[in-house]
Parts: sequence; structure tokens; C-alpha cells
Amino acid sequence: MVSLNPTYLASFWSQSVVEANVLVFLNLGGAMLLGLLLGYERSYHGRAAGMRTYGIVCMASAALTVFAGYPEYWWGGALNHIAAIDPTRVVQGIVTGVGFLGAGVIMKEGLNISGLTTAASIWASSAIGVLVGVGLFGAAILLTVLLVVLMMWMPKLEARLPSRRAMGVALGFVPGHEPDEALLKDTIRTWGYVVAEGSLSITASSHAVQWNFVMVALKSRPEPSSLFELSRLLRAIEGVDSLQISHARN
Repeated sequence: MVSLNPTYLASFWSQSVVEANVLVFLNLGGAMLLGLLLGYERSYHGRAAGMRTYGIVCMASAALTVFAGYPEYWWGGALNHIAAIDPTRVVQGIVTGVGFLGAGVIMKEGLNISGLTTAASIWASSAIGVLVGVGLFGAAILLTVLLVVLMMWMPKLEARLPSRRAMGVALGFVPGHEPDEALLKDTIRTWGYVVAEGSLSITASSHAVQWNFVMVALKSRPEPSSLFELSRLLRAIEGVDSLQISHARN
């Protein structure tokens, strides 16, 4: 047991301990800057997790990693019998903890799932902090740049690539009306869409029936393609009383 005396207290401010603290401080500052850079992209696009969240995650990950590299300076360097530290176990704890934080930003509303990119990038920001913490500064900077490029310019590339548009649809029918599944699917096919296999679910009450399904375009540039035109066509189907339609995105 270490006694509390002036010599022991002074050991926390010895030259070697101060130098170690300065190195840790530089690691934390660099991790915070990289996290802020990554978070600015999310903040710029109006996401809930912005610069502060990313800066904190990245800096804290670096702190929890870099301290494992200086066990000889713990408690002022007074303890010489500290067991060997396995940094990989520290990393496992960071990744698991940040995973829970990322899960908190994922939201599902109907057939739309949002927050997946933000959750993935928060998880990746912890990896940036870990790289800074172990001293791989070049790899940390490169990972930050790659993530920023992916999040800022990949959506523009995706918009130019051929893709099949998907729409989430909820149709409510007037009381007493029994819709014909084959007729509905044939009607939708004439518009250039098909009902996604296995997506149809039916909710029935004593008064009315509601169908929920995903309709997928047969080609990358379907006509009609706008929600307004599709909503008009769907509302014209016999027996439809209410409608909800949105892009099925994730």
C-alpha cells in the first residue's frame, strides 16, 4: 500500500510522467479533431448525431486505448507489479459499448429505416480513436478521409447508378369491401411495379381491412415515378378508403 506523502504526490508530476501526459494529450486532441471532421458531415446533413457526438466518441476511444500503453506511469509510477495489459480486450469493450450508442440512433417508421449510416459511422469513429490511441496516426487519418468521402459523395454516385425504386404502401378499404389480391397485383403491374414477394400483410377488424405491402419498380426509371401520381392511381382502385405511401428506404 502506498503512503500519502509529499514524495509520492510529487511523483505524479515527475518529468517522465508529465511527458507521458503530454503524449496522451496530443493523442486525445488529434482524435477529437478527426471525430469533429467526421461529425461535421452528419451535422451538415441535419442528422441528430453531429460534431459533439463524434468528437466525444473518437476522443474517448483514444483515451481508453492509449492509457493501456503507459502502465508504468499509472499512479505516479509508484506501483511496479502491474499485470501486463491486453489492449485487444480494451478494444473489445470500446466496440461493444459504442455499438449500443449506435443502436440508439436507428429508427424504424413503417417500412422506412433511418439512422443506419449514422450508427455505422459512429461505430467507425471509435475505430479511428483506437487507431490514434495505438499510434497509427496515418491509418487514422486515412480512415477518416475515406469515411467522409463515402458519406458525402457515395449518395450522389448511388443516385446515378441504376436501381429499382421501392414504395411502402398501406391501403385501407371501405367497410364491407373484400379486395381481390390478383386484381390488385395485375393493376400495379400495368404501372411498371410488382408487389414484393412476402411483403404483403393484412390487418382486419370488424369494420374494415387494411393491406400493407412493398411495391418494387420493374425498371430503374419507372413511369409513373412520383409519389403524387402513384397515390392518385392507388386511390382510384375500387374500394380504397385511405392510403399511406412512402419511399421504402433504409
